[in-house]
Amino acid sequence: MTIITVIGAGSASFGENTLSALLRSIKLKGSTLRLVDRNAQSLDIVHRLATRLNTEWEAGFNITAHTHHKDALQDSHFVVSAIEVGPREELWKSDFEIPLKYGVRQPYAENGGPGGFAHAARNVKPVLEIAHDMELACPDAWFINFTNPMVRICDVVNRYSKIKVVGLCHQIYQGYMMAGVALAKDLNLQIPDGLESTHANILQHPLQQMMIHQTLPLIDIQAAGTNHFTWILSIHHKQTGEDLYPLLKKRFFELDEKFEPLTRRLFHDFNLFPVPGDSHLCEYLPWMSDPITKPYESFNIQLYDWEVMASVRDFSLDRLNDMANGNATIDGLLETDSEGALEIIENIAHAGNHYHLAANLPNAGQIENLPKNAIVETPVHVGGAGIQPVHVGKLPEPIAELCRREITVAQLCVDAAVEGDYQKALQCLLLDPVITDMNVAKNILDDYLKTYKEHLPQF
Repeated sequence: MTIITVIGAGSASFGENTLSALLRSIKLKGSTLRLVDRNAQSLDIVHRLATRLNTEWEAGFNITAHTHHKDALQDSHFVVSAIEVGPREELWKSDFEIPLKYGVRQPYAENGGPGGFAHAARNVKPVLEIAHDMELACPDAWFINFTNPMVRICDVVNRYSKIKVVGLCHQIYQGYMMAGVALAKDLNLQIPDGLESTHANILQHPLQQMMIHQTLPLIDIQAAGTNHFTWILSIHHKQTGEDLYPLLKKRFFELDEKFEPLTRRLFHDFNLFPVPGDSHLCEYLPWMSDPITKPYESFNIQLYDWEVMASVRDFSLDRLNDMANGNATIDGLLETDSEGALEIIENIAHAGNHYHLAANLPNAGQIENLPKNAIVETPVHVGGAGIQPVHVGKLPEPIAELCRREITVAQLCVDAAVEGDYQKALQCLLLDPVITDMNVAKNILDDYLKTYKEHLPQF
């Protein structure tokens, strides 16, 4: 039977999505599920919910709960990691605000920019500890990562351990959402009332999902690049095989100019459609942070509302607690999506044949003009032999250069965090497209290292 260890299992999103998807699986019935979280209260909620689902759905799983990953790794086949050094929103807000003191206004501060450095650096050592413990307890297991910044976290596992790593992210579906809006009349799709483009506004998520669910059955998108920075290479109609790229180029520029304006501009200037949507796309570009021209305002780049997001997390855990206690229905968990974890586990464990739209793996040549062994995102095939990336050839050279810069910055960040190397950390910030001044880079780094001394003792 398959042994699955989930680290960071106490998060509300895991409890609602991945947990319920795994326990619904017919193929995984009777498997072992080990839940791990340092937060004993959150872990207890998810453990009790899992026990209820296991009983009512007759899943036959053997479920255990652990507050340290070492107690849960032995002989595991898959280790799903969604850890986050927290408090998540409070630290993200701090990552954004510290550079403001030195005149740097990041467009987003989660995965790229100085905030991407701080975010990754905090998570690198805990992730690497898990990977090294896996080398002893389950050396052949797959490490399935959900933690951001995706490229940097997968990179540390790939280059500093012997563990196989794959990173999963749902951002490819933003490409389907935007393509669906553009091609709505041609594909006979209904655009939900009130749908706007920003991914940062949580109220938009249900409307975007409605658009995605209409579009997915009709078109096939092949995209590649680096995580949150991929580009549509081809788009076809699933029934007719028609190449829809010429029509997408025509229809997208007929939309209101306020719809994904940064995506619109890059599509026009680089002649290739970027997938992630403006909120993530802005993080990797050198043109979005000027404090004088304020491009983040003209392109309407919105930040998450950190207080609202923290409240949503608390509310979601309370709702899961009601389910765990039997005071709320679990019917809503019958249709959840594991964001790829279920498909990866089922098809490797049971020698299936699954095509997955996007996964992050070391570059073994699937993108010819990006550095070998760097973490890149492409479609993949999943089966009994593991995860095999789809070869997509070369990216257009200007786009490849943008991706190469992000890869270099990401790897410097990882090296600095692993080694506690101040100079490499400084070089990471100096090469980051958000930074335009040498002294400012040093000031931001010094402030980060002082503020986060508890989280970054290696420096």
